[in-house]
Amino acid sequence: MLAIIEEERKERNGRAYPADEATLIGQGGYVAPDAYLWEDVLTAVVIRRPVLLKGPSGSGKTKLAESVSAFFSQPMHQVNCSVDLDAESLIGFKTIIRQDGDTVIDFVDGPVVTAMKEGHILYIDEINMAKPETLPILHSVLDYRRMLTNPFTGEVIHAHPDFTVIAAINEGYVGTVPMNEALKNRFIAFQVPYLGQEQSKALLEREFPDAPRTLITTMLNISEDLKDQAKNGLLADEAASIRSLIDAAELALHMGPERAVRYAIAEKLEDPGERQLVMDLAATWIR
Repeated sequence: MLAIIEEERKERNGRAYPADEATLIGQGGYVAPDAYLWEDVLTAVVIRRPVLLKGPSGSGKTKLAESVSAFFSQPMHQVNCSVDLDAESLIGFKTIIRQDGDTVIDFVDGPVVTAMKEGHILYIDEINMAKPETLPILHSVLDYRRMLTNPFTGEVIHAHPDFTVIAAINEGYVGTVPMNEALKNRFIAFQVPYLGQEQSKALLEREFPDAPRTLITTMLNISEDLKDQAKNGLLADEAASIRSLIDAAELALHMGPERAVRYAIAEKLEDPGERQLVMDLAATWIR
């Protein structure tokens, strides 16, 4: 399969995008938690199957999507779901413009239509935050048909061969709803867990090559404790996020690690008891 993935990569990388589209290409750098997740996600993309990334907040789902964009040099459009998401936010909207001295109605393509026509990646973040009645419009986009009848214009849109859909969910979070089974069954689902200690170490050493080894070790030990407490339900998932770990390590290069952990991790938690737990755990490793 690696040979097929590489062939697809060369083909997609060979496409020339206008300057404004090229700026939508994500930055790579995702570190996989195991030996096969990255290759398996790429395999699903290559065979034109929609990808669903499941995992806790801060486990790297968005970074994984951006890295797929970077791998294929393929622009990515991101949709951030909420209860306010509607069909116009996905498909586009009508507007009035002046053309050759006349007033005419024009249609502005939304992220779904643009990605389908141009062969871009559509990244739907927190898809289970959207109202269930909004998403069925995507059913024909996500299954074998890979097409859409624009409800606002009647245009029938067939997806470009490179069109890719990646969605992400945080299961069980406040404000989320269970995904409709008809929608979920259109995806290939991948669990994206937190990185293990070795992967986290490789990530910090790559991001901060000049950082003292003692600082890297301290931040990794704190991170492992935070992940354990999050898994046990004593801390919110965001306390153990990869983003927070990177932020704390970067701050610690310029101030004491205890203050860095407070600003980058503890103070973002709403519960006072959780904030104190983070600082107590950090204190056991900071000398």
